[in-house]
Amino acid sequence: MAEQSNQKVRKGEALDESGLKRFMADQGLIQQVNSELQVEQFTHGYSNLTYLLRIEDKEYVLRRPPYGAIKRGHDMGREFKVQKTIKSAFPKVPIMYAYSEDTASIGSSFYIMEKVNGIILSYQEAKRRKIPASDYRTIADSWLDTMVELHQVDYKATGLGDLGKPEGYVSRQVTNWGKQYLKAATDEVPAAEKVMRWMEEQQPTNYRYSLIHNDYKYDNIVFKDDRWKEVIAVLDWEMATLGDPLMDLGTSLGYWTMHGDHDFVKQGIPSPTIFEGNPSRTEIVGLYAQKSGNPVNHVIFYYVYGLFKIAVIAQQIYYRYKHGYTTDPRFANLNKAAELCCNIALRAIQTKKID
Repeated sequence: MAEQSNQKVRKGEALDESGLKRFMADQGLIQQVNSELQVEQFTHGYSNLTYLLRIEDKEYVLRRPPYGAIKRGHDMGREFKVQKTIKSAFPKVPIMYAYSEDTASIGSSFYIMEKVNGIILSYQEAKRRKIPASDYRTIADSWLDTMVELHQVDYKATGLGDLGKPEGYVSRQVTNWGKQYLKAATDEVPAAEKVMRWMEEQQPTNYRYSLIHNDYKYDNIVFKDDRWKEVIAVLDWEMATLGDPLMDLGTSLGYWTMHGDHDFVKQGIPSPTIFEGNPSRTEIVGLYAQKSGNPVNHVIFYYVYGLFKIAVIAQQIYYRYKHGYTTDPRFANLNKAAELCCNIALRAIQTKKID
């Protein structure tokens, strides 16, 4: 995952290096259990913890659940299985090397995978590169082509038919995300109640089924190089399932902050999409319909759903921060980000616009 920032391991999030090296030796990933191991922690991501391992002139990436997390919401075995199984039909995933359900090695389940070398286009990376406005259409095209490619995977033939239950997916998601928000709530947010009620009333009942990533955004894909024409890997599969592909698109639209958005929106959801040259959210919807060959109906619902889901994720992480399960300073104001997403969603409902 070259071009991705990493740092020393945060306090309280160190790995048991002795146990880890024994596991790696048992799996044939290293030759000697006493080899020197260098560990760094990726700064990208707000959920599962991701580490860069350097040992015996090799580089690996390790992922484990965050401290204080609910096991059901951070199933490392499931995440490992999805990527390992889909590789033959959708090669744009890292190679999976080893998974451990046993907590004896490092204190939790975890898996080890390939380190993919390329460009991860975070907001900071895009800002640093000063990407020409003319490049952003190419970036968006490559990103959307890969999303459509994923949605067209025959998940039954691939062996992922048991990954989820696509029937009734939309209704379950609306209900479950609402419950999760209420469980993690720390502040009174009037817009959240209104958005939850509106989604219950306006949800579509007819939709297609496909494999969906559920967190598909620029900083979860790896570009081969700065010509931006080839995506070589999609990362962070922890929420992948079977369901409505437009829910996937809706989540992406929620992250798609634009140059013309208010400053508080761009600051609350920083993304490379804020730079001039990016397609608008409406244009993204049109491009997806064109590339997939399928109409995109109920656009407001899917956009609102995407924003609300982002709000819940931010609120859950803030809840862990507030209760001392993590000390990561990035999480200190995520309750404000959650409220922001709810307010943007409510505005979309009221104006019937996504731009």
